[in-house]
Amino acid sequence: MEKSFDLLAAGEVLMRLSPPDGERLSRGDVLVKQIGGAELNVLAGVSQMGLRCGMISKLPANDIGSFARNSIRATGISDAYLAEDAEKDARLGIYFYEGAASPRKPRVVYDRLHASFRKLHLEDFPDEMYASARCFHTSGITLALGQQVQDATVEMMRRFKSQGAMISFDVNFRGNLWSGEEARVCIESILPLVDIFFCSESTSRLTFQKEGSLEDIMRSFAKDYPISVIAATQRTVHSPKRHTFGSVLYSAKEDKFYTEKPYRDIEVVDRIGSGDAYVGGVLYGLLSESGNYQRAVEYGDAASAVKNTVPGDLPSTSPDEIAAVIAAHKDKGEQLEMAR
Repeated sequence: MEKSFDLLAAGEVLMRLSPPDGERLSRGDVLVKQIGGAELNVLAGVSQMGLRCGMISKLPANDIGSFARNSIRATGISDAYLAEDAEKDARLGIYFYEGAASPRKPRVVYDRLHASFRKLHLEDFPDEMYASARCFHTSGITLALGQQVQDATVEMMRRFKSQGAMISFDVNFRGNLWSGEEARVCIESILPLVDIFFCSESTSRLTFQKEGSLEDIMRSFAKDYPISVIAATQRTVHSPKRHTFGSVLYSAKEDKFYTEKPYRDIEVVDRIGSGDAYVGGVLYGLLSESGNYQRAVEYGDAASAVKNTVPGDLPSTSPDEIAAVIAAHKDKGEQLEMAR
């Protein structure tokens, strides 16, 4: 049966406020507002590549909620499953982001504790939602936002799974939301539901106490849980403005690893959302051409590299641009300075 969506994702939508032109939060007078959020960032990348996507979340029924909804629509993502909070204390979570240049590091201040998303209920969404998607995605950030959100999201995973959807999960560990032990216990309890698992090498070692080579670590996850695909990113931060990024993807069925040469010396404009862009690129590859894992790695790496060059949380790209970036990355010859 044809599904209405290739990908649905559940998570909090946040408003980001940032001082322009490298100004500091402690000094500047102007803040630029933008919309983002881990799962939304993933969906935006997949939607821009041409697949059908929808966001599952809860927004305040006010002008700020309308700004968020309009921003989501502008990326081509369906708002069919955006519930509204009409209570007097309804609010959208906020975070303040300050960019930086070496030796100063970027800074984040969160103001999201009593956001409408934390009132998430399964009753906010119709039962037919669970049969409407080929794949459902969420992350550890969402599971860390309180017991009510965690319980609802885990039940969503179960319901989507029972309706034949693949389950995608990104650990996306945030130490300011929960401890490593809290994350480990919770995530290990839901891994039997997960088909596609995203976890960086550093998180595997620090949060899950995994040892050995990266290949050993990825195989161990597949041995302990019925996970089909595991992806691990590898980022080297030379400075806030210069990164190297690559990844490894493991197919448990084939017991085979896929990778490519990393993108070196990426000129970083804004790194926020670049990990989510990687997840989106991989999911696009897997959903658009099942079983072509090398292609999924290439799309993930390219999408992340390009997102680093775009301001704001959300990616801004196209299938043609990503294809051109992949081709240039493989080409050892002379590169044109400008696309024209």
